[in-house]
Amino acid sequence: MNKPKIALAAGVFFISIFPILIKVSLTPPIVSAFYRMAIATVVLLPYVFFSGKLKKSSKELTLLSILCGAIFGLDVGVWNFAIQASTATQATLLTNLSPIWVGIGAFFFLKDKPKRNFWIGTTFAILGMIMLVGFQTFLRLNFNLAFGFAILSGMLYAVYMLVSKNILSEMDVWNFMTISLLSSTVTLAILSFLLGEPFIGYSQLAWISLLIQGLICQLAAWLLISYATKHMRATRVSVSLLGQAVLTTILASIFIKEAISMQMVAGGLLLLFGIRITFVQKQIGFKKQFGSK
Repeated sequence: MNKPKIALAAGVFFISIFPILIKVSLTPPIVSAFYRMAIATVVLLPYVFFSGKLKKSSKELTLLSILCGAIFGLDVGVWNFAIQASTATQATLLTNLSPIWVGIGAFFFLKDKPKRNFWIGTTFAILGMIMLVGFQTFLRLNFNLAFGFAILSGMLYAVYMLVSKNILSEMDVWNFMTISLLSSTVTLAILSFLLGEPFIGYSQLAWISLLIQGLICQLAAWLLISYATKHMRATRVSVSLLGQAVLTTILASIFIKEAISMQMVAGGLLLLFGIRITFVQKQIGFKKQFGSK
């Protein structure tokens, strides 16, 4: 396993903690997303400034990174709302349809088109996701505001993946993370203010949760995932992120005592199998490798 794959695996593990923290609902959804970004930004800025990792970027890449940060901030805020307004399982299922949007977007807008194994793997992964959250949950989806927000979250994330892949092909990860985090923080601060969500007055446990979200689920996780995105196909990264559902289920059973059924185990295995298919490389044929008469 090479470095990008290791980084991706670690990043997926870190973000899998996030849904459990949101389920507790210690803070409103948008201000929770704001603090997730703000805490990560406060820690990252001094490091990149004093270490000299922050380099000058072109105006075009800087503007795209600002746009990317705003999109990602909105994605997290919308997803938080979807979880708190409905159920974590419904929101997770709908949000994790993002590989479909990424694949479609990559097909139309990227030179590196999705391969056949991506579509096959995505199909298996989504079927596994449905099994993981339960067929009845999928069949009884409530087409309300929370449903729409969960769909919107998946679309926003797909746009983020496609735009960030384009940016990271020319920009350093540290530059991209710094600019996009600042943009996310400002966007969510304005949105929190407009929605009247309070910035203070939370319990000690809530602040601990926000610190974990900012340092682990955002800063550490997305530095690793951005590094993987820079060196891997955006489609592969997006499908691999579905693995967080399996890890979240395991962690939820340990920390908040959620039961795991055999159907969930089977769904998790199918999901992981789908992810593995997307990494299968087409073998070079004998004639192509050695030539033919």
